[in-house]
This record gives sequence, structure tokens and C-alpha cells, in this order.
Amino acid sequence: MGALDWNKVVHQNQGWRLISCIWLHAGLIHLVVNMLSLLFIGIRLEQQFGFFRIGAIYLLSGFGGSVLSALFLHNNYISVGASGALFGLLGSMLSELMMNWTIYSNKAAAIITLLFIIAINLAIGILPHVDNFAHIGGFVSGFLLGFVLLARPQFGWMERHELPQTNQPPKYKAYQYVLWVVAFVLLLVGYVDLPQFGWTYWGHHCYVHIHSPKHDNIELSVLMIWSATSF
Repeated sequence: MGALDWNKVVHQNQGWRLISCIWLHAGLIHLVVNMLSLLFIGIRLEQQFGFFRIGAIYLLSGFGGSVLSALFLHNNYISVGASGALFGLLGSMLSELMMNWTIYSNKAAAIITLLFIIAINLAIGILPHVDNFAHIGGFVSGFLLGFVLLARPQFGWMERHELPQTNQPPKYKAYQYVLWVVAFVLLLVGYVDLPQFGWTYWGHHCYVHIHSPKHDNIELSVLMIWSATSF
């Protein structure tokens, strides 16, 4: 009923399942945990960067998680849940910190806390019936999208920009431009070439062999809500 099912995506042309599965959950606890995580993570990001940019990261990260999940889980499971999109937001927080490194005062504490939260949640993904491929795909997508969408001008640039005839540095630093270009190219490759290669490979080299019951994707990422107080 809309869950991510590799066989139906590839052989029955139901690509919409790569998106619809993001809004489906395996039960009330699954739904509440993911929505609480979205609430606490999303508040900080949306306040700083706005609805459209964070919404785009959320949707594209969810799609990226679905693609990686479909490529690696293929015909043995179905998957539902918003955890790929949530991991995308965590990934964007990390890349935003790296992209805007010079404007943060307590850099070490911020990055250590965020890396700890990410590591714990990825470790939870090794539990049975948890779709860690969706977590990883969403995280990588969000990490790259953060470089593209969440760059900030240099500290004090806006104030100097409003002053007439003042010598001021460029709006963005050179390393920010480099990271933006690299991330954008990797996103294009990931979203365009990887799915096509995967569908072709698995379509020619795999056969349907259901050796276990279909499972729902039960994420236990409660610790993600800690990120609300990380910075």
C-alpha cells in the first residue's frame, strides 16, 4: 500500500513508491518517534534557513534513502518510514557546520556532539528489521545537499555590504565554492547515474527469491532528538 517494494518499483514501474514510503510508518510508536525527531531537528534548521531549503533537503534525502534501500535490499523486504529523510537533516547539519566553519565559535564541541549523535543512530541501524541502507542513503544525500543549499556569507559581510564604497572580501570564501561544486557534481551522479546502474544491474543479475517474511522498517532513532540542544 505504498511501501518501498523493489520488485514493484523495478518490474511494475511503480517508482512513486520511492517517495510514498517516506510518509508511511509501521505503527504508532514508529510514527511518534520519527515525528518527534523531525520536530526537534527541524526547528533549528528551519528557523535559520527557512521552510523551502529545509523542505527540499528533507524530501530529496528521503528519496536518496529510498534509492539506496531499493538497490541493496532489492527483493527480500519492504520498507517504510521517514528515517532516511531525518538522517538527511542530520547530514545537512554536519555539512552546514563544515561549510560555515569560520562563523562558529565553539567548533570542537559542536562537531563532536553532532558526530556522536550520528554514530549512535547509525549503530542502531544494525538492529534487526531496521533499514540502515535508507539511513545511510538519506544521510549522504543530506550531507551533500547541505553544502549546496546551506552556505552562509562570511561573518559581517551583510553589514559591510550595506556600507557605500567600502573594500570588502567576497561574499563566500574560496573553500565554500569548491565544496559547493564538488557536492553538486556528486549529487548529479548519485541521483541520475546510480539508480539507472542499479536497476540495470539487479534487473539482469537477480531473480525473485523471497527467503524471509516481509518486514516493516522499525527505526529506534530516539536519540536523534538530542540534536535540538547540540548547538
